[in-house]
Amino acid sequence: MESEWTMKKDTRKLFSILFFFTCLLVLFTLFFFRHYMVASVVFLTAAFIPFFIQFERKNVSGRELVVLAILAAIASVSRIPFASIPSVQPMTFIIITTGAVFGMESGFVVGALSAIVSNFFLGQGPWTLWQMYAWGLIGVLAGLVRHTFFIKTSVGRVLFGIGTGFLFSWIMNIWVVLPMIQNISVEQIIAIYATSFPFDLAHALSNAFFLLLFAERWMKIFTRFQKKYGLLET
Repeated sequence: MESEWTMKKDTRKLFSILFFFTCLLVLFTLFFFRHYMVASVVFLTAAFIPFFIQFERKNVSGRELVVLAILAAIASVSRIPFASIPSVQPMTFIIITTGAVFGMESGFVVGALSAIVSNFFLGQGPWTLWQMYAWGLIGVLAGLVRHTFFIKTSVGRVLFGIGTGFLFSWIMNIWVVLPMIQNISVEQIIAIYATSFPFDLAHALSNAFFLLLFAERWMKIFTRFQKKYGLLET
């Protein structure tokens, strides 16, 4: 009972810190728009720190790190063959199943690591940190709702995949809007998000497709390894 209360307390603290850094990023960017790129790097990097601290506190063993590295490698490689198909991202499916089985810290680490590793092949840029943040956040959310309808049922997983597909794309649209923050209007922001809708929908539907067909089998395999070898128990 005490450990469960401590875990909930740590989770609340984690999200409080994340929310704090996100607010600082927005405020800093609004008032110092000329330095939006520096603001993005500083505050997105700072937002990663609580998750890595939380992950470090779990006293992860060497073999558990190897498992996460393998999952990140699989996720990264899965993204490359679909690079020519806009917004079809099987990597998101792997990040979701990782968070759903191994917990939100593991989901965040695999999500963030997969983004930067896959971009070594697809191209690094100012978008990399935003992708690390977005995919890491999806891993966190999957771990957070791992015992709920959204992960336990096929319909829930499909809805979760659709929701996170749009969430990822909406976060990525922020780095498009930021450079224009001084002169952009609300109507133009709406137009940018409306223009990206077909790509957002493609990501959402591809998430739903992969989760519907493969999620249950992958999660069973992950759970079997977790129980057999005592890996990344939450």
